[in-house]
Amino acid sequence: MKQTWKYIKLFLRAVLLLAVIYLIVLPSYSYLRYSPKEGDLVFQSLPKMDLVVAIEGVTHSPYSHVGIVIQKEGYWYVREAIGAVIDTPLYLWIIRGRAGGVDVFRLKDAYTKNIPKLIQATSKYLGLPYDVKYEMDDKKIYCSELIYKAYRDATQEKMGKLKALGKMNWKPYQKTIEYYEKGAVPLERKMITPRHLSESEYLTKVLSVNMW
Repeated sequence: MKQTWKYIKLFLRAVLLLAVIYLIVLPSYSYLRYSPKEGDLVFQSLPKMDLVVAIEGVTHSPYSHVGIVIQKEGYWYVREAIGAVIDTPLYLWIIRGRAGGVDVFRLKDAYTKNIPKLIQATSKYLGLPYDVKYEMDDKKIYCSELIYKAYRDATQEKMGKLKALGKMNWKPYQKTIEYYEKGAVPLERKMITPRHLSESEYLTKVLSVNMW
């Protein structure tokens, strides 16, 4: 019995150590590696749930979320559409991602002049609720739509390309899509996914940490 308890304690210590590494060490490493600039677009893999698995699977990408980095009163935040459009402290944003992973994209030099207008354009969407149907109207909004629309509003140009759901890998996730849609899969619906936003010709990747 004593021997069994000894192994149980060793197992629990190992689990605790892994949890500390996953929840604290890895995110802290990402945070320390990153030197933020206003206007950076930060991409992450959210904790797994049905909707997250569907987003990543439909798009063949690890990116299930994106936000834009801003600075307020000397502190760094990520403006994001998650639950609603809010400003989240950068470190807390990094911690939320799986293994604290983050990919950072910046506007290329020719487009950095648009950053102040881009950030300002995101302001009008603050408080707007999250859109689990991924429609392109203005009643609700999702993460990559926030960036896409703000850049469009600021410059009259399109960052990334809209993609019809039916042209993506939707079939393995049909039940999940129908659950959130409360109906049939909208194959013709066009959307801007985190992956297709990241592929914009205006952006370049400057950092990748713990994105497995």
